[in-house]
Amino acid sequence: MSEINKTKRKKHSLSDSILRLEEEIAGKIKQKEKEKEKDKKKQKPKDTSHPKQIQRKKPSIKHNLSAVRITALGGLSEIGKNLYVIECVNDLFIIDCGLAFPDEDMLGVDLVIPDFTYLEKNRERFRGIVLTHGHEDHIGSLPYLLKKINVPVYGTKLTLGLCEGKLREHGILSDCSLNIIQPKQTVKLGCMSVEFIRVNHSIPDACALAVHTPAGIIVHTGDFKVDYTPIEGGIIDLARFGELGNKGVLALMSDSTNAERPGYTMSERKVGDSFRNIFGSAENRRIIVATFASNIHRIQQIIDNAIFYERKIALSGRSMINVIQKAIELGYVKIPGGFLIDIEQVNKYPPEKVVVITTGSQGEPLSALSRMSAGDHRQVNISPCDLVVISASPIPGNEKTVGRVINDLMKSGAEVVYESMYEVHVSGHACQDELKMMLSLTKPKFFIPVHGEYKHLVKHAQLAVKMGVPEENVFITGLGQQLETDGSSMKITTQVTAGKVLVDGLGVGDVGTVVLRDRKKLAQDGLIIIVASIERTSGRLMSGPDIVSRGFVYVRESEELIDKARELMEKAIVESAGGPISVMKNNIRDAMSDFMFQKTKRSPMILPIIMEI
Repeated sequence: MSEINKTKRKKHSLSDSILRLEEEIAGKIKQKEKEKEKDKKKQKPKDTSHPKQIQRKKPSIKHNLSAVRITALGGLSEIGKNLYVIECVNDLFIIDCGLAFPDEDMLGVDLVIPDFTYLEKNRERFRGIVLTHGHEDHIGSLPYLLKKINVPVYGTKLTLGLCEGKLREHGILSDCSLNIIQPKQTVKLGCMSVEFIRVNHSIPDACALAVHTPAGIIVHTGDFKVDYTPIEGGIIDLARFGELGNKGVLALMSDSTNAERPGYTMSERKVGDSFRNIFGSAENRRIIVATFASNIHRIQQIIDNAIFYERKIALSGRSMINVIQKAIELGYVKIPGGFLIDIEQVNKYPPEKVVVITTGSQGEPLSALSRMSAGDHRQVNISPCDLVVISASPIPGNEKTVGRVINDLMKSGAEVVYESMYEVHVSGHACQDELKMMLSLTKPKFFIPVHGEYKHLVKHAQLAVKMGVPEENVFITGLGQQLETDGSSMKITTQVTAGKVLVDGLGVGDVGTVVLRDRKKLAQDGLIIIVASIERTSGRLMSGPDIVSRGFVYVRESEELIDKARELMEKAIVESAGGPISVMKNNIRDAMSDFMFQKTKRSPMILPIIMEI
């Protein structure tokens, strides 16, 4: 009975194993069938008969545009020293490299140039310098930069011709690479290219720039106006600005100098008509015309009128002679033979047979016209037979100096003609209607006003908003503030080193705020020098103190004051005996300063000189 049970259990276990095996095989078969069905579904073509019912994912387009950065190291909230940095990835170049003239409080300073620190730090990425035109506020600091970083320079023929003279004066012309570019030509600078576009200005060969970058086109107008009857060359290439606008201009950097003035700027030919009337009415007078040396269009019209009335032409002023000589050499100024004479010869001709073209239209103290007005010019003495024409408008801040020169000329008996009386000057910068035209042609996405004081930038920005540029897309930046754009947005990202470097004689940057403060103090209140000798070991007073005054009081008329000051200094030296010399000098300086302010309400510079014996 037990064996029968064992046999039954074996049959049951065998059948169970078979069942389990069958189930396992069936499961695998079903799994394979499911996988086949999935594969068939994957291979089945999509139904394209109803495209509206199909939801397709749009391909993700990644714009790998490199960011472009724009930085002004000069030319914003100021007149002059224009310098703009454009950079992308590992490439950097600058637009213009100008200077400014010193303010009244910059005593003894000759020139003001931009701070080149940022460019020096990035010299490895520096690809070149692009110049818009040949005015001092755009090329004047070029020699100072090229002495530090020698990179290629690109500009039109006259612009580089004027640069040559500056580089020759600094002794670096042979080491520099100057490349002449014509309007409509393009220069490759790393990953960017710069296209030159003709514009009108008060100097020939002026150009705007279209910078083609990976992020888009940046248009920099340079100094410009719209003149349909220019003296030299063609009119502004408005068609090209329109073409760029149709392609899409990412950003417009536009001249803001005349943003406050409504209407249009008059044509330069209007000045020629005024000169014709002035020359015709000055039958028995010598004519002296003061204008900017670089205003070659104006000078050519003066020359044309002089030739018409058979007058000899003399040039006065170093910059006037240099610029006109270069312009004659390059063919931008034309004077028939026999009409140009040396300034030394002006007195050999009757007054009615002479025209003197001179510098000094801004009343600069050492200019030729200022020396004439002060009776300090060696060849030209102002007399009642002179008619002086000041063919320029005063740069903001120069009104007083120009007025002083006019007064001095009139005191000498001369008749003086200036802008407010006759149309003897027109601006080289665009007024509001021309600025609107530039905005409407280029249709920029972003707008950056440049070239002008802060009030000019604000007016230009308001003008752009009225023309349809969104207010959030208008950027008024300060010096050193860096704008960055990827083609879709723009923002201020960082601040780089920027400012003023003062040039005094051969010294560049060695005159700073401390030196200027001392010069101002010397100019206002003068100097007192205290000289004394003391014994080296004991500090006992051996001789003095002697007091020398310069620019403070006249010593012979202030003996009582000086005697009391001497007694006070002797007491201060005795009280400081035995201590460090530095402490003694400080005590002397403090005691003298307090005493003089109490007695005179003035604070002269105090300079103690202590000699140990």
